[in-house]
Amino acid sequence: MKIIIAASILSAAVISACNSSQSLKGKWNYAGGIYNGKKEGSTQGYLLKRTYTDKDFEAFMIEDGGQPQKYQAGNYKLKGDSCTETETFNTQPSTLTGVNVNYSYQLKNDSLILRGKLPTGMQVEEYWIKEE
Repeated sequence: MKIIIAASILSAAVISACNSSQSLKGKWNYAGGIYNGKKEGSTQGYLLKRTYTDKDFEAFMIEDGGQPQKYQAGNYKLKGDSCTETETFNTQPSTLTGVNVNYSYQLKNDSLILRGKLPTGMQVEEYWIKEE
């Protein structure tokens, strides 16, 4: 009987941990991705960074030796393994402003993987590494 109770408690804890909304809070550096099946490495000559709070994000580009330039911002919501981002600001004309983009996300140690299909039809898988 004790084994069944212990197994039930462990099972409930595992299910709860899998369904709890984690936070993306922190600073993340772009480390490459796969776009429509084509693998791309990290950027050369500049760095892409994202800063997440509990519900918002800002994206920056930093050219070698330059100051960070904010190019995108928005908000996000996590539910289970899903992340919905809504862009609220972009320095370039964008068809994504105000549009919900759904990703599945995975956190592994200091890595974030975002997978999804953009409204343009592009399949994306992006890799981000957390700053310490």
